[in-house]
Amino acid sequence: MLEVLEAGGLATVQDGGRTGWRRFGVPSSGPMDLFAFQAANMLAGNPPNTAAVEFGGGDFVLRPAYDCVIAVAGAGYNLSVSVWDFSPWSSCLVRGGSTINLRHSGFGMWSYLALAGGVEVQPVLGSRSTYLRGHFGGLDGRLLQSGDVLRSGRPKTSFMEIAARSLAEEARPVYAESPTVDVIAGPQIEYFGPDIMDTFLANPYRVSFLSDRMGYRLEGPRLNTPGSAELTSEGLAVGAIQVPADGQPIVMMADCATAGGYPKIATVISADLPLLAQCSPGRDEVHFRQTTVEAAQEKYRQKVHKLKMGIVSAEDDFNFMVTGG
Repeated sequence: MLEVLEAGGLATVQDGGRTGWRRFGVPSSGPMDLFAFQAANMLAGNPPNTAAVEFGGGDFVLRPAYDCVIAVAGAGYNLSVSVWDFSPWSSCLVRGGSTINLRHSGFGMWSYLALAGGVEVQPVLGSRSTYLRGHFGGLDGRLLQSGDVLRSGRPKTSFMEIAARSLAEEARPVYAESPTVDVIAGPQIEYFGPDIMDTFLANPYRVSFLSDRMGYRLEGPRLNTPGSAELTSEGLAVGAIQVPADGQPIVMMADCATAGGYPKIATVISADLPLLAQCSPGRDEVHFRQTTVEAAQEKYRQKVHKLKMGIVSAEDDFNFMVTGG
């Protein structure tokens, strides 16, 4: 059981997402950075899509009532427990009554705190993910706030087995303030023409202050279409890049609508969506690079493989340093 002492910014409960309901107009929700979310869960000994706490843009302080194991992964946060500092992308044993501090610092927007056993809240439509616009899921469909109490499930593994583990450096995403993100050409690419697509790929786009969990609005060269900027509404996928009448692209994120009527110039590939998600609105820029479906699939497979193989215990790290591998 964790008591929330301080909750700044956007702090919510998220699991792997609400599947099977998009055809009824219900967004998937889930984590903004799926890779960091799953890494935190695996470090804490949980299945990868177990409910955890997502926090972004503000500080977060908790106090466990009992001994527990937590894991933190993502970007932009420093972790300390009482007077001890811990590295992110690792798990640690926390004694009951200690204070867990997550302070926003430096580059990055989103981090995840996984609790051994998972965060137990009432599922809605088969998921514990918070959908803020719909006011459901998570803890009463809202942001976490001071005084909230988060309960955990029963850990599947002993604390001694899952504490003091980490994700190897080479298995972590290479976050950057100006990432290059791979995209696949969108279904309405013929609406734009080669000159506009060249403009899109040749120039950086800054993440706008108007961005949120629903979509990242981008600011840069206008991508106007020759004809109407609106189409008959059709299905939307997370990562799709719509271009409205003002010519400024919008990337669909975790809470995106299930349908939309703006032409889509491209789609950010799943393997690179976390790189965009970690960009800070009003500050960071992104460059786009066209790729193929086959290359995107291979890139995703490699990231998943590195995650599965990259978790090591403190003993593994010690043996590596002593023996040289």
